[in-house]
Amino acid sequence: MKITVIGSGYVGLVTGTCLAEYGNDVVCLDVDANKIQILQEGGVPIFEPGLEEMIKRNVSAGRLRFTTDIKESVDHGTIQFIAVGTPPDEDGSADLKYVVAAARSIGRYMNGYKVIVDKSTVPVGTGDKVRAAIIEELAQRGEQTSFAVVSNPEFLKEGAAIEDFMRPDRIVIGTDDDTAKDLMGSLYAPFVRNHDRILFMDVRSAEMTKYAANAMLATRISFMNELANLSEVMGADIELVRKGIGSDPRIGYHFLYPGVGYGGSCFPKDVQALQRTAEEHGISLKVLDAVEKANHAQKSVLVDKIVKRFGNDLKGKHFALWGLAFKPNTDDMRDAPSRVIIEYLLNHGATVAAHDPVSIHEAQRVMPGWQGLSYEDSPMAVLPGADALVIVTEWKVFRSPDFTEVKAQLKNALVFDGRNLFDPKRMQKEGFEYYPIGRQQVTN
Repeated sequence: MKITVIGSGYVGLVTGTCLAEYGNDVVCLDVDANKIQILQEGGVPIFEPGLEEMIKRNVSAGRLRFTTDIKESVDHGTIQFIAVGTPPDEDGSADLKYVVAAARSIGRYMNGYKVIVDKSTVPVGTGDKVRAAIIEELAQRGEQTSFAVVSNPEFLKEGAAIEDFMRPDRIVIGTDDDTAKDLMGSLYAPFVRNHDRILFMDVRSAEMTKYAANAMLATRISFMNELANLSEVMGADIELVRKGIGSDPRIGYHFLYPGVGYGGSCFPKDVQALQRTAEEHGISLKVLDAVEKANHAQKSVLVDKIVKRFGNDLKGKHFALWGLAFKPNTDDMRDAPSRVIIEYLLNHGATVAAHDPVSIHEAQRVMPGWQGLSYEDSPMAVLPGADALVIVTEWKVFRSPDFTEVKAQLKNALVFDGRNLFDPKRMQKEGFEYYPIGRQQVTN
C-alpha cells in the first residue's frame, strides 16, 4: 500500500518505518528541512532502540523515503497519516494548529479518494475540524473529491516503540466510512495475524480512548507515589506493598513503581488537555486535578530529602547525578524530573555533575548555559568529590555499580535514590547513608 506520513518526529518516524518494514511504500514528510536532511543522509534525529537500523534497511530496499515536498507526499499516499506535534497551549489545551495545517495541505493538493488518519494525540472533536479544513480547501479549488477521516491513536512507549508497533496489544481505529475501514484493516492485518486486536469504533470514541488510557496510567503513577510518601512516614515498605497489590489480577504490576514523578511528551500534556476539554464542557475532573498536583509535588521529593539532610543553603555543595531523561531508553527531556531537581540545586548554590547514557546532548539543548552544571561520559566520572549521589532515571547501567568504588569516589557515602534501584539492607551493609522513595531510610 502507498502510505504518506506527515510529521517525521517520534510518532511519525516510528509509524512510517514500521509500516515500510511490512512491505508498504512509505513517504515521510516534514517541513523541517534540517530534519529531512539528517534522515536523507542516514542519520536519525531522535533516539529509539532499533530504529536507526530499521530505517537504513527500508531506505536501502526503496520502501521508505523522506521529503519536504508537500504536493509529492499528498500525491503519493492513499492513506495519509497526520503525525505532527500537538504541544500544550497556554491554557494547557492541545494546540491543533499543526494538525489543521496538515489537513489543509492535504485538501489543497489531493486528487482522488484519500483516507486521512489522525495519528497525533488530539482532543475529542478534532476529526470534525480536520474534515472541515479539508472541505474548505477543496471548495476553494472547486473540487468535490471524496475522503474519509479516521482516528488511529498511537500507544507507543518511548524506549519500546518498535516492539509496541510491531506487536500491538490493541489497534484502535475510529471511522464511519466502510472503504476506510477496509483499507485500515488491510494495512494492519499483518500486525495481528496471531490474534485480531483491531478495535473499530466511531471517531470520537477513538479520540477519547487515547486520552483516557494516558490519564489512567498517570493516575496509577501518582497514586503509587502518594502511597510511597505515606508508607515512608508510617514505616511500611512501598516495594512490598507494590508486590502485594500487584499480585491482584484486577490491579496488576504495570505502572506501580514509585519514583520522582512522570514526565515526557505524553502524560503531562495529555492530562492537562483532558482537563481543559472537560472544563470547556462544564465538567470538573477532580481525580485528574489531584493527579497533576501530586505529580508536580513528587518531582521535588528528592529535593526535600536533600534539604532535610543538608539544609536549604547548598553553597559549596557538589552533587553527582545519574539520569537526565524522563525515563530510560530515550533521550526525551520534556518535563523530566531531573530538570526540576537540577534547577533547585543550582539556584541554592550547589554544583552538579550529571551523566546519562543517551540524553546529554538533548539536556545541553534544553538547559543551555546553566551555570554550575557539567556533564560526564560515564557514571563513575561524576562521582569524585561529590557530597552525594542523586539517582533520577533507572537506566540498567546504574543497577549494579561497584559499591566499593562508588563509596571511594564520593566525598560522603550518601545516595538519594529517586527510583529505588537498591535494597536498603544492602546499602546499609555497604556503609552508605541511603534515602529511597517510600522505603526504609538508612541514616548514620
